[in-house]
Amino acid sequence: MLDLRRFTGHEMRLGEKLAEFNWGFLLLLTLIASMGFAMLYSVAEGSFSPWALRQAARFAAGVAIMISVAIIDLRLWMRLAYPLYGFALVLLIAVEIIGFVGMGAQRWLNLGFVSVQPSEIMKVTLILALARYFHGLTLEEVSRLRNLVIPLALVGAPVGLVVVQPDLGTAILLTATAAVLFFSAGLRWRYFILAGAAVLAAIPVVWSRLHDYQRNRVLTFLDPERDPLGAGYHILQSKIALGSGGIFGKGFMEGTQSQLNFLPEKHTDFIYTMLGEELGLVGGLVLLTLYFVVLMFSLNVALQCRNQFGRLLAIGVSMTFFFYVFINASMVMGLLPVVGVPMPLVSYGGTSMLSLMFAFGLLMSVHIHRNLEISRGPSAFW
Repeated sequence: MLDLRRFTGHEMRLGEKLAEFNWGFLLLLTLIASMGFAMLYSVAEGSFSPWALRQAARFAAGVAIMISVAIIDLRLWMRLAYPLYGFALVLLIAVEIIGFVGMGAQRWLNLGFVSVQPSEIMKVTLILALARYFHGLTLEEVSRLRNLVIPLALVGAPVGLVVVQPDLGTAILLTATAAVLFFSAGLRWRYFILAGAAVLAAIPVVWSRLHDYQRNRVLTFLDPERDPLGAGYHILQSKIALGSGGIFGKGFMEGTQSQLNFLPEKHTDFIYTMLGEELGLVGGLVLLTLYFVVLMFSLNVALQCRNQFGRLLAIGVSMTFFFYVFINASMVMGLLPVVGVPMPLVSYGGTSMLSLMFAFGLLMSVHIHRNLEISRGPSAFW
């Protein structure tokens, strides 16, 4: 490995950056994505169309994006943090004005040649913006009330817009990731205790403002058998499929619940259920193990980074990835209400795939520039 300390004070060349790029990490992501391709092939009953081939093409584009993002100087990403956040926020506002409805929610923008989901882009740009803001503060300054107004606004604006769509799953993920970044930046415990108390106090108000289908999801989570053919159908079928897979599964393309179309949304939100039915507990644990390795590598990147911006950026990407996996796996097992969060790199989806690969590109940029020292304060922005 190259000693990056000798690059402090001058620019790294392209060859040096590519030499520091962790190609093993990319191979790990490819293995995870390949499991997704296989499941999408199975969903289509042995056909690469319409899902597996498109997903593979998106992943290939994502790899190109990841490498391109990784070799760009980390200081440039810090300068672009606020503009990129503003761009994503404008897209979210545009959804409210000209967005189209899909699966009961107004979450997408039709750009003519492609449809995008701005909330997925916001997941990454919010991390950039918060990492940029907290980079400019000392540990003592983080907990001063006047310094919390801007980051709370950075979080509150997209969360509010996403809730209106409605997309409760993304709102939860944005809030959870932001909370981890606040904590990692050094915010004192008392603020989290106060925030927790405020959340508990707000539960009756939030419950009264939830849509009917959202309340049904919570009630179904508490008692799936209350409406087995209606609101409880998804989770009951998911549990049946997972349980019937046993230790080693029914075999690739041999899942009865999935192949006979009892399992809903099997190419998106419930693809992990399909994997569990066909490949069993062993297959499910293999995927979760690969995810765990990705998470450990990502957190290690954060620990090795010498600058606060890169450290917080790596933590944000790591935790977003973790919450993706945790929420989806818990959801299909009935441990959490169904909130529509995809399984990363495995569930079918365009914007979510490319946004996640962009995020991993940022993570790799932190890894490549881990010994870069970035000054704090306003001068660091410009």
